Amino acid sequence: MSSLSDKQVDMQLEDLTGWQRDGNSIVKTYHFSNFVEAMSFMNQAAFYAEALEHHPEWKNIYNIVEVRLTTNDTGGITSHDIRLAKRMEHIIQPKRL
Repeated sequence: MSSLSDKQVDMQLEDLTGWQRDGNSIVKTYHFSNFVEAMSFMNQAAFYAEALEHHPEWKNIYNIVEVRLTTNDTGGITSHDIRLAKRMEHIIQPKRL
């Protein structure tokens, strides 16, 4: 797997509300109503991350979850980072049938 080009990352970020590039990572801060909602999000995202075998760097303080995605093996942003970010967004805003 190789890192995405800057242009590829920028194009992908257009579809990911609130995600921003920070060096060789993409980052987002989620705000929830309370601690339980924040932990529920993290637990759901953990199952996706494990299935992708791609784990986030994240921090939780009460109702805030800060997420940083990067692929250490390549030293940059890869399709795995984008896929995990999209899955996190799906947890927050599931598509309606």
